[in-house]
Amino acid sequence: MTTTEFGNGTVLSEVSQGVGVITLNRPETRNALSSEVLKGLPEAIHSLEQNAEVNVLVLTGHDPAFCAGLDLRELGESGGNINPDQPSTSRGPFPKRIKPLIGAINGVAVTGGLELALACDFLIASERAKFADTHARVGVMPGWGLSVLLPQAIGVRRAREMSLTGNYLDAVTAAEWGLVNRVVSHESLMSTVHAVAQDICSNDQEGVRQMINTYERTSGVTVDDGWALESSMGKEWLQRTGFTPGKVAERRASIQGRGRAQNS
Repeated sequence: MTTTEFGNGTVLSEVSQGVGVITLNRPETRNALSSEVLKGLPEAIHSLEQNAEVNVLVLTGHDPAFCAGLDLRELGESGGNINPDQPSTSRGPFPKRIKPLIGAINGVAVTGGLELALACDFLIASERAKFADTHARVGVMPGWGLSVLLPQAIGVRRAREMSLTGNYLDAVTAAEWGLVNRVVSHESLMSTVHAVAQDICSNDQEGVRQMINTYERTSGVTVDDGWALESSMGKEWLQRTGFTPGKVAERRASIQGRGRAQNS
């Protein structure tokens, strides 16, 4: 099995038995979204989409986390991993896909990490997984569809509670609320995901891809305006509040402290 690197090694991909596994590879930062990750992740997705040997994609993180969201250090120092003036993408963090994408949530999935998870077709979680939306704490608004996809998954009132409090949701509650499909032991997470992926691989692949397209179009009938509205409102927020890296740097310590307290 060959490992391919993207984003200077911050994103890895491996292919085995028709399954392409993408791993966020910044464990020292809990796989926070640096500018290199944000460049490498869509490149990895596109590469596997173009690979005729791959039928199913899996997204996970290098332990101990899935993804802690935007790299607040880079955001606070240079702001290189967010640009208020950059044109907004209309459908989330990935290029348009034709192949199914399973999220293997091995640890915390916070804010931008939660948005990555929500962009997957469905989620299987380790017992160690936790979920939180801390956009309001950081002072950056979502732009990858969180305000559309989170209510779809758990209901609008629960979604509002998560977004307004910034509190963490444990894996068992996430399954009860419908955010994840199932929770398994940490040790069996990837074997479970691979087994589900093989079930998908055993189907007619033209049919599988048509189902992906059908779900995309039927859900988009009611949510496309929501995606566009969220994206434009997030961009307007950054411009109106005079976003600067310094503002994020001021909040960083309290955000990290609260996260450690809730995860202890």
